[in-house]
Amino acid sequence: LASPETSVSVSAHNAAIGLAKAPGSTGPWEKFCFGLDASALQERLFVSEDNVDGFLGTVLCPSFCSQSALESQPLIEVLDVTEDRIQIRLK
Repeated sequence: LASPETSVSVSAHNAAIGLAKAPGSTGPWEKFCFGLDASALQERLFVSEDNVDGFLGTVLCPSFCSQSALESQPLIEVLDVTEDRIQIRLK
């Protein structure tokens, strides 16, 4: 993390923490963890094609599915992510 670019904004009904990657760090973030202390962290995934594919693969086809069933799964593409909506295309 790049500490000078990190920000915190707190209001009566919301709190937001802005994080920035260090200059040498590249690529999208896959997940983050949060909690009151290190022993009680919860993990959350960022919305990305890989994370959506992985989640739906787990939900739609448990580990006992055959290879042919996995190949017939829909192609999922994350088109747009905003604060108000997520647009996903299934093929």
